[in-house]
Amino acid sequence: FKMCPGRVISKLLCSGEKEVDLAVQSAKAAFKIWSQMSGMERSRVLLEAARIIREQREEIATLETINNGKSIFEARVDIDISWQCLEYYAGLAGSLAGEHIQLPGGSFGYTRREPLGVCVGIGAWNYPFQIACWKSAPALACGNAMVFKPSPFTPISVVRLAEIFTEAGVPKGLFNVVQGGAATGQFLCHHPDVAKISFTGSVPTGIKIMEMAAKGIKPVTLELGGKSPLIIFSDCALENAVNGALMANFLTQGEVCCNGTRVFVERKILDVFTKEVVKRTQKIKIGDPLLEDTRMGALINKPHLDRVQGFIKQAKEQGAEVLCGGDLYVPDDPKLKNGYYMRPCVLGNCTDDMTCVKEEIFGPVMSILPFDTEEEVVERANNTKFGLAGGVFTRDIQKAHRVVAALKAGMCFINNYNISPVELPFGGYKASGFGRENGRAAIEYYSQLKTVCVEMGDVESVF
Repeated sequence: FKMCPGRVISKLLCSGEKEVDLAVQSAKAAFKIWSQMSGMERSRVLLEAARIIREQREEIATLETINNGKSIFEARVDIDISWQCLEYYAGLAGSLAGEHIQLPGGSFGYTRREPLGVCVGIGAWNYPFQIACWKSAPALACGNAMVFKPSPFTPISVVRLAEIFTEAGVPKGLFNVVQGGAATGQFLCHHPDVAKISFTGSVPTGIKIMEMAAKGIKPVTLELGGKSPLIIFSDCALENAVNGALMANFLTQGEVCCNGTRVFVERKILDVFTKEVVKRTQKIKIGDPLLEDTRMGALINKPHLDRVQGFIKQAKEQGAEVLCGGDLYVPDDPKLKNGYYMRPCVLGNCTDDMTCVKEEIFGPVMSILPFDTEEEVVERANNTKFGLAGGVFTRDIQKAHRVVAALKAGMCFINNYNISPVELPFGGYKASGFGRENGRAAIEYYSQLKTVCVEMGDVESVF
């Protein structure tokens, strides 16, 4: 494998209506077999898939780095989270159960937790392999089949996941991959044999998917964008808060939906915090993502790089100050000269009404905003259409819990950021979507309850 940014590494045909139908029908046939297996039987297959991923960690991480442009260091973490997700839901598969309810006169009722059928997963380009595991692991554990469409910008690594599931022993066609853009997604959403849609991506696309799903009364899980607040109180452990701010803004070149890009800093420590963040940001090693010491790779493509640059230009026009970075970066290595690299950017002198503070940039751009009181910062933090995440850094644990309780966000962090263990539910409030991935909560979104009422005596008729 070699990194050749800006060059085509493969071409894939888009799946049309015919291919989508073949994938769904294949999944439908596999579902009949898989759904009749016990939870323990499904568990063993998922554990085997997790073992293969763990065993091939380096190969898959390398593939993901070439697929996406993120550093190999981060890609390995993504692959670890992926096999952990499969292991977690393998552990839950055998425990899925309903409940028994005693009724008067010896009658009783019980519930069954049943799979939905063929589920559709539509992934984003920032965590291609990991998102596919986050969606497929709970879906398969509950007894469903899945047809997955990766982003057309990162089509490769999910195909490897499909091969791994087959090697692990799932019925042929249980996890199918279709390739393409919006048209392929529309065919999936409109298909009459699709039972549920789970989408990760932008708000505008999420709205369209919800509209299409509504026509078939299909449940959806939407994991959309964010403009999350990171609140740094003056009583924080400063070094820890700086680390948190870097983690909240510069992972995967800043292309992370839950990033804490609005960094609110208590005025007492604004100067010292800003100075330290700028110093650390300037030291981030940019370049070939396959090198061990690289910490920031290339952005996904040229249009996206141009869009991020446009946000920085607009921020300057609106009065923000570029404290560091924001410019294009050309690595010394000639083979990387066409890569979509930029230096991570920290913006100061920001106000809440600036575009860079209100809209999701989805690039390595941090906006720093001063605040004076807890009440004020909570109100400003919640003044957004988004509600995916939020973070608080403080030594005062009562204040920490009080503030996160007041934040209108689905995923909150105290004295850390962007830590997403598979055991914990992940998802947003407001325009950031609904439904949850990971944790036991995801089981609710990949299964349905059937109630059975059993009468032990004679039926009393009112007629």
